[in-house]
Amino acid sequence: MPEDEKGRAQEHPEEAARSSQKGGWRTMLKGVLYGMASHGQVTATLRTRMYMEHLFMFITLGDMLGIPVLPPYYSLQLLPYAVPNVETWKQRVFRERDFTDAIF
Repeated sequence: MPEDEKGRAQEHPEEAARSSQKGGWRTMLKGVLYGMASHGQVTATLRTRMYMEHLFMFITLGDMLGIPVLPPYYSLQLLPYAVPNVETWKQRVFRERDFTDAIF
């Protein structure tokens, strides 16, 4: 930072705080436009990804639930990729559901 800007920042801390904001009105405008234009699409895409991950885990490890979908040979080949997610997947699948879950 040049010396005269340092001096200004020391003399007027309020101006320094305002100038250090990230972009100010531009950032706010970007956030509003993102919310209006693409937030719904992003959440729908993330929800679709979640459902695809659930389906993959169900197909690979469905025999944990008592539903053999794939032969064990193929499940064992995919097991190293699925093991890190097994515990959280079981929690998501077996959690209690409420009718309000479908709303959000």
